[in-house]
Amino acid sequence: MRKTLLAAALFAAVSASAQDYSDRYAGLEGTMEQPAPVNIPGKTVSLLDYGGNGDGITLNTEPFRKAISALTKAGGGTLIVPQGVYMTGPVTLKSNIAIRLERNALVIGTEDKNSHYKEKDTERSGRVQPLFNASKAHDVAIVGEGTIDGNGAQWRPVKRGKVSDVEWKAFLSMGGTVSEDGSLWFPFGLNGRADIAETPEKQEATRADLIRFTDCERVLIEGITAQNSPRFHVHPTRCTDVVIEGVTVRCPWNAQNGDAIDISNCRRVLISKCIVDAGDDGICMKGGSGASGVSQGPCEDILIQDNTVFHAHGGFVIGSDVSGGMKNIVVRRCTFSGTDTGLRFKSGIGRGGRTENIRISDIVMNDIKDEAVIFECTYVDRGYTGKVGDGPKKMEYAPDFQDIRISNVICHGTRTGVRSVGIEGLSCVKDVTITGSRFYYTGKATDIDAFSSISIENSFFGTF
Repeated sequence: MRKTLLAAALFAAVSASAQDYSDRYAGLEGTMEQPAPVNIPGKTVSLLDYGGNGDGITLNTEPFRKAISALTKAGGGTLIVPQGVYMTGPVTLKSNIAIRLERNALVIGTEDKNSHYKEKDTERSGRVQPLFNASKAHDVAIVGEGTIDGNGAQWRPVKRGKVSDVEWKAFLSMGGTVSEDGSLWFPFGLNGRADIAETPEKQEATRADLIRFTDCERVLIEGITAQNSPRFHVHPTRCTDVVIEGVTVRCPWNAQNGDAIDISNCRRVLISKCIVDAGDDGICMKGGSGASGVSQGPCEDILIQDNTVFHAHGGFVIGSDVSGGMKNIVVRRCTFSGTDTGLRFKSGIGRGGRTENIRISDIVMNDIKDEAVIFECTYVDRGYTGKVGDGPKKMEYAPDFQDIRISNVICHGTRTGVRSVGIEGLSCVKDVTITGSRFYYTGKATDIDAFSSISIENSFFGTF
């Protein structure tokens, strides 16, 4: 049985390494560089061969480490995680390594917060490690039909106003700490769980992403379910040649900072056939803030198509950090159903940057809580307390949303069709065109201020 399983996995691994994505780019206007596929050697091993145990209790951090180390010494290959429930601390991928989660394989982050720090990190300061991570690696992949669960309730603060009485009582039953004014619950002082910081606020600041690849080349995330992250779910940062296809991302609608798919300063990215139901932004492009964002370069040559976003703060989002810029991005044939906003462009002084050649088409929406399309140039991130921090002192790195074409959007149900908030004296929203679209609204057709320049052509606005 084991030989049959590994033979099937071997064939799948070889097939994945030879994947050609050219058919995904059919019908695009203009040119776009496509991602190069990962190249994973054919060798396969099973986590069980290195002491892995899917009984839902045994800690599998060391079996993951041993298996990846053995594959690395052999030149790379695929690590098979078979059916079972595998508790683990952080898993670090190396170059030429793929992890294949078989159907009914469930990997869960351990509740022992100390296990999420690096062994050498004796200071226990800053963020913990993402559950699945890689840095400065090439040809890395997480594929299959299994699930990665970040055990996020052990990490995330909860706003009292976002949960029912029943849910609030369930959190209180875990132990934890409630703020003096009763508006927040922190997973600090949980029953039988050790803390890793001196205060609830400091511990909250340690939470990390579920899957984060940093400075990597040729990345594939395919087929899996990523859920219940302490923070963002899928987050490539400064990577090139990234494919995220057929992935499901889900978490509670009120999960603090529960972004689904965030792309930060990456080039040549394909996001296709994904399903998102998240607590914060759905599919989001980020470009860093200030000089640091500029130095990291733009999000460039990105194709986003055939995705469905259910709950999220925005279906497709640019921002709020945009300083590195956004270039040559196509979003097409996507469905947003039940999002707070549909197409969301947000930034502010200190984190703004230039958008170039953004093309969005064939988007269908329904049950949009706020705006179908929104530009926000005065956006300021709010922490878990809901308080706004000190404002920027210099008018540097202003938002520059321009060269954006939106066409063939159909929205059935939104409070406002198109809204824009610019900045007096600055041309932050310009050369934006919306054509051939239909918006059915309950509040306003448009709410565009005098500091924004948006052309709406051949489009229909109607109320119920």
